Amino acid sequence: MRALLNVIWLVLAGFWLAVGYAVAGVICCVLIVTIPWGIASFRIASYALWPFGRTVVRKPGTQVMSTLGNIVWLLVAGIWLAIGHVTTGIALCVTIIGIPLGIANFKLVPVSLLPLGAEIVPTD
Repeated sequence: MRALLNVIWLVLAGFWLAVGYAVAGVICCVLIVTIPWGIASFRIASYALWPFGRTVVRKPGTQVMSTLGNIVWLLVAGIWLAIGHVTTGIALCVTIIGIPLGIANFKLVPVSLLPLGAEIVPTD
C-alpha cells in the first residue's frame, strides 16, 4: 500500500514539492553561509518525493543552534514551502482518493517550517 500511495503522491504532488525544496537548497548552497539549510532542504526534498514509510523525528540535544537556524529558515524559505504544503493538502483533500495524500501534506508542514534538528527515519 505504501508503494501505491508513494507513486500516486509522486504524480500528484511530490515532484513539484521536491522541486521547490531543491530550488531552495540550491539557493542556500550558492550563498555559502547557508549551506546547512541547503543540506536540510535537499534532505526534505527526498522525503517530499517518497514520504510514505518514513517519518520525521527530532534529534535530542540540538536545540539552541537549530532554533536560531530555524528562525532564519522560517523567514527566508520555510513559510513559502509551508504555504505550498497547505494549499496542496487542501486541494488533495477535495477528492476521496486524495485525502491520505492531503494528510501527508499537512504532516510535512512542521518539517518545512523547522528543518534543522529533524531527522527522517523509516517507520519500520
